[in-house]
Amino acid sequence: MAHPTRSPAVQGIVFLLAALAALGPFSIDTYLPSFDDIATSLATTPPAVQQTLTAYLLPFALMTLWHGAISDALGRRPVILFNLATFAAASIGCMLAGSIEQLWVLRALQGMTAGAGLVICRAIVRDLHDGPSAQRLMSRIMILFALAPVVAPMLGGWLQVWLGWRAIFALLVVLSVALWLACWFLLPETLPVDQRQPLRAGDLLRGYRTVLGARPFLLVCAALAFNFAAFFIYVLSAPTFLMHHLGVSPTGFLWLSVPAMGGLMIGAWLSGVLAGRLSPRRTVGTAYLVMAGSAALNIALNLGGSPGLAWSVLPIFGFTLGMSLAMPSLTLQALDLFPEQRGLAASCQAFVQAACNALAAGVIAPVVLGSTTLLALGMGGLMLLGASAIFVRQRRLGLTVRVVCLP
Repeated sequence: MAHPTRSPAVQGIVFLLAALAALGPFSIDTYLPSFDDIATSLATTPPAVQQTLTAYLLPFALMTLWHGAISDALGRRPVILFNLATFAAASIGCMLAGSIEQLWVLRALQGMTAGAGLVICRAIVRDLHDGPSAQRLMSRIMILFALAPVVAPMLGGWLQVWLGWRAIFALLVVLSVALWLACWFLLPETLPVDQRQPLRAGDLLRGYRTVLGARPFLLVCAALAFNFAAFFIYVLSAPTFLMHHLGVSPTGFLWLSVPAMGGLMIGAWLSGVLAGRLSPRRTVGTAYLVMAGSAALNIALNLGGSPGLAWSVLPIFGFTLGMSLAMPSLTLQALDLFPEQRGLAASCQAFVQAACNALAAGVIAPVVLGSTTLLALGMGGLMLLGASAIFVRQRRLGLTVRVVCLP
């Protein structure tokens, strides 16, 4: 029987998997240019509108614990279809919201469902591929995934100028319905029935305890989460960073998204090129050198002069390049620790990531968005936390290998 990874149909779902993974970030980035308009339209304050991010990210984090485990029991395809349908319904509600309280609730419902694609996409990759081929597929998905945050604020900015903030949620309705139809016709089921896990509360609790209690797993997940948070604080602070600190218009969000996502795409491409040629450990080490250099440059530029285009956004390109170079290797390292429960492991990994994102939205971003120097220091500090987690992980791994090799 032909191996599923050799199937042209499977190779053709790379675009679909990237779109599924990108839906969650896309629904954040698209409406960022509309914060002021939402506050005016709903007669509320900018901080109240900022909390729609927290309302989205906290349920997103909590539900990532369940998406993968449920897909381990029911299959990947039905879970994705159900969540896309619910996301579309929540987007209709956001489009029609008449108060900030309604928008909080509906954004929470979007957050509960938007993460399914991101979690299950990772599990599908490991269903189909092993070793360097999995890293290459993950890298290709990341290259396409990186396009979403470039396109999202650009579309959001123009829709805001032309039609207002409700048109942005109408766009999310159209996109989620189109994605549901694409999955219905094109997405195969990659988890055979005989490999599915029973959906029993006791088994799930033991599984979560095992995965989330594994220190190597948590260290890798922490590294991924802190690396991304170091960049994500710029996304969360984009309206202030770009419009107030740098003086760009609501249609000028490309000043952040183009260098950031250009770095993401190039880093992901390099990861695919290096798969099988450079060990994952050396790839990650190289990535951290790039991130550290970019973060240091960012701090130096901000301490040495006033913010401005383009030097205030230039280091973000280098940082996201290093971040995406490391991401496929770190993601696969985490999933490979639990090969029999990839969906559950992907859920736990996404939960750690989403919890860190929610912390960044609710606590870190409000503290650092006051100046470009604070944002640069925030990037550097979070990057150091990620590097420390990997250092501890590699040190423990080295000690384990030496003990095993002793006579």
